[in-house]
Amino acid sequence: MTISLKASLKGASLRRYLELLQMLVERNLKGRYRGSFLGVYWSLLNPLIMTGLYAAIFGTAFAQYFDNSTFNYILAAFTGLIVINFFSASTTQALASVVGNGGLLNKVRLPITIFPVSMIVANIFQFVMGPLPLLAIVTLIISKNPLNVIALILPLIALSFVCTGVGFFVSALYVFFRDLPYFYELVCFVLWISSPVFYPVEIVPTAVQSFLLLNPLIPIIESIRQISLSGDLPDVILILHSFFNGFILLVLGWICFRSWQKNFMDLL
Repeated sequence: MTISLKASLKGASLRRYLELLQMLVERNLKGRYRGSFLGVYWSLLNPLIMTGLYAAIFGTAFAQYFDNSTFNYILAAFTGLIVINFFSASTTQALASVVGNGGLLNKVRLPITIFPVSMIVANIFQFVMGPLPLLAIVTLIISKNPLNVIALILPLIALSFVCTGVGFFVSALYVFFRDLPYFYELVCFVLWISSPVFYPVEIVPTAVQSFLLLNPLIPIIESIRQISLSGDLPDVILILHSFFNGFILLVLGWICFRSWQKNFMDLL
C-alpha cells in the first residue's frame, strides 16, 4: 500500500511538471514569434544565410578539405552552424530564465528547474520544425540509408544534454552574478570560433588541436557530419564521446543548480 501511494504521488508530480513545462514552452514560443511571418522557421533561415556567406567567402579555399567539393563544404558548414546556433540560443535564453521569472516564483510555488528546462525544450521544438527535416533529407540523399537518418537523433540528444547542463549552471550562476550575460557572450564566441564550423579542423595547428578537445560541441558536430555526409554507417565512438560529454555536463549542471537553489529566493 505504501509503495503504491508513493508511486501515485510521484506520478502526479511528474504529470504536473509536464503540464507546467508544456504551458511554459507554449508561452515562450508564442511570445517569441508573436507577429512574426516565418515564426519558428527563422531557426532554419539564419543558418542557411550564414552558410551562403561562408560558402561565398571560404568555399573555394576550403573545398580541397572536403573532397574538392564546394557543395560538401556548404553541407559541412550548415551542420556546424545549426549545432552552434542551437547551443548559443538555448543556453542564452536559459541563463535569464530563473531571474526573469523571479516575480512569479515569489508568488507561486513552482519547481525552479522547470524554467531553464522549458527554454531548452522550446528550442528543441524549434529545431525539430526547422533545421532537422532538411538535415534528415540531406542525410537520406547522401547515405541512402534510413538507419543514418534515425541515428541523427543520437548526437542531437547528446547536444540537448550539453545545453541542459550548461543551462542549469548559467541560470543558477546568474542569480548571484548579474554581469554574467556579458561574460557568457564571450564564452559563446570562444566556443563558436573553436568549433570547426566554417573551417576544416585540419588547418588548426597541432599544438592547438589538443585544446579543442575541451570543446564539448566538437564531437557532436563531427558525429552529425559523419552520419549525414560520409555515407558510412554511424561511428559509435563519436556518438559515445558526444554522450559522455553531454552526461558529464548535465550531471554537473544539475548538481550546481540544486546546491545553490536554496539561496535563490533571497536574491530574486
